[in-house]
Amino acid sequence: MLEAVHLCVITDPGLAPGRDHVAIAAAALAGGADMIQLRDKTGSLRDLLPQARSIRALCRSRGALFIVNDRVDLALATDADGAHVGQEDLPAASARRLLGPRRLLGVSTHSLAQAEAARQAGADYIGFGPMFATGTKDTGYEPRGLNALRGIRRAVSLPILAIGGITLENATLVIEAGAAAPAVISAVVAAADISAAAAAFRQRVAAAKAGR
Repeated sequence: MLEAVHLCVITDPGLAPGRDHVAIAAAALAGGADMIQLRDKTGSLRDLLPQARSIRALCRSRGALFIVNDRVDLALATDADGAHVGQEDLPAASARRLLGPRRLLGVSTHSLAQAEAARQAGADYIGFGPMFATGTKDTGYEPRGLNALRGIRRAVSLPILAIGGITLENATLVIEAGAAAPAVISAVVAAADISAAAAAFRQRVAAAKAGR
């Protein structure tokens, strides 16, 4: 399932003035994103619930995956396809128990040891990064680079979403290094035309996958 994903767009209204999570997701899906991750560390669950339900409906109408970042309760409440947790969030093993076997579990990783731990905890896929320098999401880690991604790909069989500083110019490189798809925030969400930016990524990733 994850190997068929071409583009994961992570919503961030702070980068798209005048648009909420739903508007960002709708535009990204229109451009060809086939995985949407709702990420909001500060919003209340009461406010996010209707937006998450709307995104879930949009994703299902497009045949795309809907993942909730961090908040497993929101993922369950909206019947999302899964949840994604970081190293400082709910432990992956606990998230796995709550989600059950039917929903997807993604885990952010920054090293081989973390990737292996995610696999053992029952992750369905891992995020790996930051690949390149990025100012969008402060992970506390230095850029990992393509060689590290290649090492993770050789060692862990789970699908990998490359994240951190992914641009249209380097998207091909992460696919060639073994990523299933890029997970993108600012390069799509902060674009003047979100749909066009997503479409450009989708085309670039599809071409890279066809050539490897």
